[in-house]
Amino acid sequence: MKEIKVKDASPLCTIVPDIEPGIRQTATGSEDHKCSSICVKSTPEIEKKYVHRVYDAIAPHFSSTRFAKWPKVAAFLESLPTGSLILDAGCGNGKYLDLNSSCYFIGCDISPSLIKICADKGHEVLVADAVNLPYRTNFGDAAISIAVLHHLSTENRRKQAIEELVRVVKKGGLVLITVWAVEQEDKSLLTKWTPLAEKYVEEWIGPGSPRVRGPSSPTLESIPETEENGLGGHPKVSRESLTGNTLHSTCSTSQNEDDSLVSEDGRSQQEYFVPWHLPYHRAEVSGASASALANGLAKKDDKKGAVVYNRYYHVFGEGELERLVSGMGNAVIVDKFYDKSNWCIILEKTIQG
Repeated sequence: MKEIKVKDASPLCTIVPDIEPGIRQTATGSEDHKCSSICVKSTPEIEKKYVHRVYDAIAPHFSSTRFAKWPKVAAFLESLPTGSLILDAGCGNGKYLDLNSSCYFIGCDISPSLIKICADKGHEVLVADAVNLPYRTNFGDAAISIAVLHHLSTENRRKQAIEELVRVVKKGGLVLITVWAVEQEDKSLLTKWTPLAEKYVEEWIGPGSPRVRGPSSPTLESIPETEENGLGGHPKVSRESLTGNTLHSTCSTSQNEDDSLVSEDGRSQQEYFVPWHLPYHRAEVSGASASALANGLAKKDDKKGAVVYNRYYHVFGEGELERLVSGMGNAVIVDKFYDKSNWCIILEKTIQG
């Protein structure tokens, strides 16, 4: 199998602001729309630096910690008909690519280092960007995007990624999406995440930029995917049984009632740097960490004996994921639920094409 690499997209046009409601477009409106669409697919520097480069550097260590399957994701995959073709967009180390032996899996990820790990396991994978998937329309029976959208730094890019997932599945095909929630179950963990500083605002394009924050914004703790919880068998389930508890059953405190999640201007914190600690003995295996330290991409923590990388996250508030798909004319939400500090939705494609 040949590995296909997708280079970072370079800006091809001048960024144009969103048109305000009630303002008529000029004759160049269609050109601006086309230009804006191209820019959505152009990766912002903050994603290149704090997502792409970080995951390339930590790939082996990251992979060694990602082996357990989330029960709800496993249940979804095992509920699909025999012979289904399934795309895992943002497949990481490929832990879901062999989950259901009666189905066919293909995967993609933006990290060449993670894709190499998948390819070495014999998976059918390639390097690709979630907002510009290199697959034909209507090719698959289902698609999943697990813990991926929160690494995209603008609302337009997050919408585009969802549209791409829907595009590549057939009419009637299902799409499962999970993202980290700002409403975390265990509030005691919220101590080490770092809200983005104002200097990073210029690295955004389009809407969805970080909101202005007060000078004493709180810091939050790194939260793992908590994959260790609930391991075991995953029986076949129906689509209706995937929801489990109601949305509020495991998240009783709203973000507006929890001061640790609200900035001084009264708005929720949603843009963060989440640390990844790469042990020194692993960091010494390759020159990636030495380069990262020299370039300021990482820093040393001698007390913990690790090289620390920051990963960019946009954590989702309740209802935000649903709002992103509310205007889509070719898909409907058939399920939505909160699971282990993640917001999750299942979409069904309603129109061919």
